[in-house]
Amino acid sequence: MTDKIYRGIWPVVPTPFHDDGSIDMEGQKRVLDCMIDQGSDGLCILANYSEQFVLSDAERKTLTELCFKHVAGRVPVMVTCSHFSTQIVEDRCRHAAALGAAIIMLMPPYHGASLHAGEAALVEHYQRAADAAGIPIMVQDAPLAGVQMSVPLLARMAREIPLLQYFKIEMPQTAAKLKALIAAGGEHIVGPFDGEEAITLLADLQAGATGTMSSALLTDLIKPVVDRFAAGDHAAAEAQYNRILPLINFENRQCGFRACKTAMKYGGVIKSDFVRHPTAALAPATADELIRIAKTLNPLVLSWGK
Repeated sequence: MTDKIYRGIWPVVPTPFHDDGSIDMEGQKRVLDCMIDQGSDGLCILANYSEQFVLSDAERKTLTELCFKHVAGRVPVMVTCSHFSTQIVEDRCRHAAALGAAIIMLMPPYHGASLHAGEAALVEHYQRAADAAGIPIMVQDAPLAGVQMSVPLLARMAREIPLLQYFKIEMPQTAAKLKALIAAGGEHIVGPFDGEEAITLLADLQAGATGTMSSALLTDLIKPVVDRFAAGDHAAAEAQYNRILPLINFENRQCGFRACKTAMKYGGVIKSDFVRHPTAALAPATADELIRIAKTLNPLVLSWGK
């Protein structure tokens, strides 16, 4: 195991595009600066909420290098390297580690609704990724993959693969799975995280989560929940969470990854909230309601660029 233990809030970095669909490189730098100013404990790039699934391999490489150069060590950076091909994952892991990644995040290998690896191949996939990276690995356990990874399997991988230390659990009944995983894996579960825009954060913290991966919409408002809970002030954490939950809920249930970009455009962080086809832009009424709810809480993202 490595000596450094990462905790706290690690929001996913959105990828800004110009209105013509090309990547806004200067906007990406502003996004990173805004997220650091929000108080992020770390950043995650090239995740699903970064729209990694609409990026070419060349764009991935360019963005990875841009992000590390611009962040310049101000906060640790996690890189999502998921792919069905183990060889491509190994190459991505080596590239990210060479640039200074703190953690590699990987979904289990899948393609479409039914092409999944068997258990033995899945374990080898993560082992080879860890060997290639030489830095901690985070397992992303999410419905998108359509892969059922049981608690015994995850705990076994944690025991057998020393660098497999972090777990982003965002399946139904996340809190119960986190609690069971921590009990089964013990000291090998170094970083139990949740995700899904922090929609179940309070229950997950109560279950033992020590980190969360939200979007960058309201990082500065979620961070006090995590920090106060870690400090033992559970009542203050609950009060803050209840205050911001309407916005978290609206983002999670009505908007998805488009919410953050819409708010960042409103706040002058980026010039466009464009999303690549076949994803459609938020309906104007939905975007208006998002901003209306956000204004009641005044997250930094609404004013950062003004």
